[in-house]
Amino acid sequence: MGNSSDKYDIQDAHSECGASEPYALQVTDSSMEPEFPNGCIVIIDPSGQCSNNSFVFIEYDGVRWFRRYSEIDGRKYLFALNDLYPEIQLDNSFDILGVIVQKNMKGVIKHYK
Repeated sequence: MGNSSDKYDIQDAHSECGASEPYALQVTDSSMEPEFPNGCIVIIDPSGQCSNNSFVFIEYDGVRWFRRYSEIDGRKYLFALNDLYPEIQLDNSFDILGVIVQKNMKGVIKHYK
């Protein structure tokens, strides 16, 4: 065993990052195809403004989702772009973790507002 300075603490790995700094995630399923294919990289801005039809990274009921956020008749929903995945109606117990502002697929970059 090494001394305590040899230990790697996950919390320490993120201590230099501000909570409002954009970060990247890789799409790992087909729920947002064809716009966001499995394997593409998305850039998430945690300080971005969520509006109707924004692509968002959201936590709801203990699960994190990448979906299109929509408000219809005063109700809030998450929609997958792939019709094989059902919509999710939200109650007020969700946290928007960020708004997707960019996609990178094989070096081709697209920006979102």
